[in-house]
Amino acid sequence: MATIMEVNFSKYADGLAPAIIQDSVTDKVLMLGFMNQEALDQTQAEGKVTFYSRSRRKLWTKGEESGNFLLVKGISVDCDQDALLIKALPLGPVCHTGADTCWNEKNHREDFLVGLEEIIESRRLEASPNKSYVADLFSKGLNKIAQKVGEEAVELVIEAKDHNDELFLNEAADLLFHYLILLNAKGNNLQDVVDVLKRRHNRISYSSSNF
Repeated sequence: MATIMEVNFSKYADGLAPAIIQDSVTDKVLMLGFMNQEALDQTQAEGKVTFYSRSRRKLWTKGEESGNFLLVKGISVDCDQDALLIKALPLGPVCHTGADTCWNEKNHREDFLVGLEEIIESRRLEASPNKSYVADLFSKGLNKIAQKVGEEAVELVIEAKDHNDELFLNEAADLLFHYLILLNAKGNNLQDVVDVLKRRHNRISYSSSNF
């Protein structure tokens, strides 16, 4: 498997290799751009996708004017070492027309919790604590976030002892929401927890037992 240091930019007369941008969550192809070594180096260094503009003949970071950056989650090179696949988290519509993708497709997030995790991530990175509850909570640090999860857990237990389903479900939603914030603050996400459960399930299954 080629590494990102082995891209063969010299294969093309203009020294530019195609870079396919794919949503790291939905796997939807978002756009196609071109990179030279300098654009790739800046992309790696800053964590935001940077291309080389063939029309303007200079580097440009996607979202530098609109704010709709592409946050890099992974970079790989194809088997011929002449094309890049970049998985990224888009912070808004990708196409200059305002569409989700440059093929005018909807970038569906069918799993609501995955979409909610994206919102939490974007609030942590971009929002002002004065305008966002999530950003404000992040600004207060990990201890405050953990404390909030504990408070919501206690409130859920209290409602579980009562018979008001609406209040119970609302407290359950509050706990889940703050739990997702805590996971993000620790550098994890819900899929990481699911993976742990899957590994446990597999080990138990091999021993002919159940959860």
